Amino acid sequence: MYRTAMEALKNWKAKSTKKPLIIRGARQVGKTWLMKEFGRTEYEHTVYISFDNNQLMKELFSVDFNVIRLITGIELYAGHKINPANTLIIFDEVQEVPTALTSLKYFNENKPEYQIICAGSLLGIALHQGTSFPVGKVEFLDLYPLSFIEFMLAMGKGQFASLLGKHDFAMVSSFRQEYIDLLKHYYYVGGMPEAVLSFATDRNFPEVREIQKRILVAYEQDFSKHAPNDVVPCIRMLWHSIPAQLTKENKKFIYGLIKEGARAREYEYVLMWLADCGLVHKVHRVTAPNLPLKAYEDLKAFKLFIVDVGLLSCMTRLSQEVLLDGNALFVEFKGALTEQYVLQQLKTIPDIDTYYWTNERNTSEIDFLLDMGNSAIPLEVKAELNLQSKSLRAFADKYHPGLSIRTSMSDYKRADWLLNLPLYAVGCIASSV
Repeated sequence: MYRTAMEALKNWKAKSTKKPLIIRGARQVGKTWLMKEFGRTEYEHTVYISFDNNQLMKELFSVDFNVIRLITGIELYAGHKINPANTLIIFDEVQEVPTALTSLKYFNENKPEYQIICAGSLLGIALHQGTSFPVGKVEFLDLYPLSFIEFMLAMGKGQFASLLGKHDFAMVSSFRQEYIDLLKHYYYVGGMPEAVLSFATDRNFPEVREIQKRILVAYEQDFSKHAPNDVVPCIRMLWHSIPAQLTKENKKFIYGLIKEGARAREYEYVLMWLADCGLVHKVHRVTAPNLPLKAYEDLKAFKLFIVDVGLLSCMTRLSQEVLLDGNALFVEFKGALTEQYVLQQLKTIPDIDTYYWTNERNTSEIDFLLDMGNSAIPLEVKAELNLQSKSLRAFADKYHPGLSIRTSMSDYKRADWLLNLPLYAVGCIASSV
């Protein structure tokens, strides 16, 4: 399956001077496959090291950070000499040997010619006392589940993805039902690579659900493996509360939905834990739509989304039959899946920071407010065909943004102040403004 992150890896390789690269992302979003595929297609040789249950590597990296000694040990492990000019070194599951992460600092300072990429749960590393993170000595690449564009490519619908990329919305509108059907499938399947690959091969919805259930079980096992024992119950309760948080009318996160009497101070660490391992995305409210939006961030008010719309549909036990019922899928659970879908696409677009806005009385809300660097663009999400936009109109009249965007099931249309962008074209939002 094609991943757009491959282009970022190629750009990293092309740099004349580069630091070791850490790929961040939740488990099972495809980090290992991406690293191996990058090595296979872009290098003559690849040395792959998984630190999971690897006592030999644990001992190698426990002595000191002499890079010459470390390279010698890696060469012995690989069974051949390493030419840094044409060899990619991959450190996988690096959280299992935190000193391997620390060593990246010394590779960068003393032997920068070696090309190293690594992946693992940085959460596991944060919990190891005394581990030194190589601040300023590494680069990062964030990897998410497949976007809707990548999903279309995996489904063999490259021409449809290309039409969106070309902004040929006259032609796109002619094939709107094809896009809508693909989007329905994406809501159910999501973007986890194993689920997408299974669906692309067999179109078997029950098998997709079984895969998603296994992924969710694996995440809960990670809670017990990496988190301190005393907070594991809190992590589970918060995690299981997210569908209820998103299916209420006002999607602002409410601690009381976790359990009666729950308070923010009890769950701040848990939220950080889940965010650090890529399982949740926090979208904070801003008090004013002024740039930079981060300066107006309300840290006490936020929405919480999970890593993947398919996993959310699994957690909410969305039935396969809903896929066949017109556009009912898009309004199911008060549009929770639609807002999750939109946020998930926004996360994959570089250089967009995402917030939301409400007035002080919470009588008016903009679902997402996008910091594009030189402008703040309001984005209203409409799961239904009812396109009344009272909040968006009031916001535009008061704050006069250069452009406002409404995404819905309607066709593309651009007026003087409003761009209506079809839901299936949200991934093109950066090039549409």
